[in-house]
Amino acid sequence: MPAFEPIAPELRPSLRDLPSVDLVLRTPGGQLAVDRFGRLPATLAIRVALDEVRACVLAGQLASLPTPDHVALAAADALEHGARASLRPVFNLTGTVLHTNLGRALLAEEAVEAAVAAMRSAVALEYDLATGRRGERDDHVRELLIDLTGAEDATVVNNNAAAVLLVLNTLGAGREAVVSRGELIEIGGAFRMPDIMARAGVRLVEVGTTNRTHPKDYVGALTEATGLVLKVHTSNYRIEGFTREVRAVELAEIAHARGVPLVNDLGSGTLYDLTRLGLAHEPTVREAVAEGADIVTFSGDKLLGGPQTGFIVGRADLIEAINRNPMKRALRVDKVRLAALEATLRLYRDPERLAARLPTLRLLARGREAIASRAAALAGPVANILGEDFTVDVALCASQIGSGALPLETLPSAGLAIRPAGAASGGLLNALAASLRDIPVPVVGRITEGALLLDLRCLEDEAGFLDSLSQLVLPA
Repeated sequence: MPAFEPIAPELRPSLRDLPSVDLVLRTPGGQLAVDRFGRLPATLAIRVALDEVRACVLAGQLASLPTPDHVALAAADALEHGARASLRPVFNLTGTVLHTNLGRALLAEEAVEAAVAAMRSAVALEYDLATGRRGERDDHVRELLIDLTGAEDATVVNNNAAAVLLVLNTLGAGREAVVSRGELIEIGGAFRMPDIMARAGVRLVEVGTTNRTHPKDYVGALTEATGLVLKVHTSNYRIEGFTREVRAVELAEIAHARGVPLVNDLGSGTLYDLTRLGLAHEPTVREAVAEGADIVTFSGDKLLGGPQTGFIVGRADLIEAINRNPMKRALRVDKVRLAALEATLRLYRDPERLAARLPTLRLLARGREAIASRAAALAGPVANILGEDFTVDVALCASQIGSGALPLETLPSAGLAIRPAGAASGGLLNALAASLRDIPVPVVGRITEGALLLDLRCLEDEAGFLDSLSQLVLPA
């Protein structure tokens, strides 16, 4: 049943009085729309706006027609909304620092500047300025990676899944890869290690059980058909209790005794000792190389804090073979990411100042007391914007690293807990969360325990946050 009484046909405005498209275009609002978006888009938007008015008249929903100026404004609003970029900046207040769905690591200013410079200019991407001959794009980061990891050689591709795929295909195509059953991980999007191995042309040989794998399991599985032994760091989950895994250093001895390379996939991977930030230890790439792995793969856009890339470091002869694989070209990194990556890696040469200069480490290092102080300062302004329908309180909470890194590790944090002022209403909180996602710079939090929680660990631009929040249209 309709929520209104339709206007009687004889009382409805005449459609013959609708302003023409040309008349609307000549209004000040119409001219602004043309200047802002172009004549053709403005014309099409005005036609759509007039069609909506016509439909409302026929449905008995309008007692009078809008003015040409109002039609022009409606068209301009529609054009403005449609012109919004899909890939938009957001305030990540979810409490997950490396949020996969929100782009993972924020780049250091040095990396941003390097990427912008590469976008604006021709660069010596594959050109040796010293000799005037063709160069290799990997050369821009190879020496940095060798220096930071202790490996003999290094190469880079567009993400770590690609790195693993390329390594497996190069070293094990048509042969067997031995891996513990407890390390057959699945990463985001139902992307599973066995599937990557199958696409690489490697025959999977599982050893051990889900919770316990012993050295003898690997020894018994190695045959003339073995191409490599694969160790996968279970960075996105933990098996606890009655467990046993073969350490990389033991596995290296077993593999090398049979003349088989050991590949250690660290997943997230880090070049920095996270215990310096008070976090649990996460194996570093340098440690993995020192433990005897012939090849180590890891990501650039997670704990390392750079752009999305996948690194392959290790024995020089194996890296050479990997670089000769035709798949390498399909997986290579473009000049923009390479510029940002080089700038990021250079920051690691100054470890004493790294945590202050690299956003990922800076956000992970923030203490609860400092975050709670910011929350207390923001609670009043946020409450004023939200009005009497909501309460805003400072709340203690726990952040997480994200992107599969240290899944059991939480970081003491603080934020703002927003609740309906009256009776609890999950619907009202969901509506508020949706409205926050529709402001100029969307705010993304999480609903938990009857509140919309905005974890402030990742908030550094407080003025920008309040400015965007001030344009919030509250749910009815």
